[in-house]
Amino acid sequence: MAGMKGKQTVWDMVRSLVMIGLVVGGIYLFIPHDEKADPTRVVDYRVETITARRAAPYPVAAPVGLPEQWRATSVDYSRKNANGWHLGFLDPQKQYVAVEQSTDVSDKYLGRVTRQAQATGRTQQVGDVAWERWEGEKYDALVRREQGYVTVVTGTASYEQLGTMAAALEFKTGDK
Repeated sequence: MAGMKGKQTVWDMVRSLVMIGLVVGGIYLFIPHDEKADPTRVVDYRVETITARRAAPYPVAAPVGLPEQWRATSVDYSRKNANGWHLGFLDPQKQYVAVEQSTDVSDKYLGRVTRQAQATGRTQQVGDVAWERWEGEKYDALVRREQGYVTVVTGTASYEQLGTMAAALEFKTGDK
């Protein structure tokens, strides 16, 4: 009798697992889901830009006139972190482009935001400004050093796309 009861318990467990599998499969089939949807979370950086421009001791750079295919994905200003300004984007080819600014003009800071890219000794003309070209394994960068602060346009995008971002940058302070 004990052997029969054990077989029934195993059989009941198998039937239960099959029923749970059918319910889960039905839920998966009938609940709508879009596997082609883009998981990128787009952020609005306008308020943070205004705030940073009021607080930063340098003209804060933000793009103007980029096509809507450029999507902002992150924004941050930290007074405690050497007045660091960060604005991240995905370009139309889904490559990452970031604008980084800081009063920390050290090689350590530049290495951190460019993911250890190195200066090439070459420049790239963007409008009236010559930006330093940096190359790295992960990121390339355009670097612009000013009195008391540095602006870096960096990421996985091509130099052409980094130049597009640099050309779109508008440098402003909060009082203008």
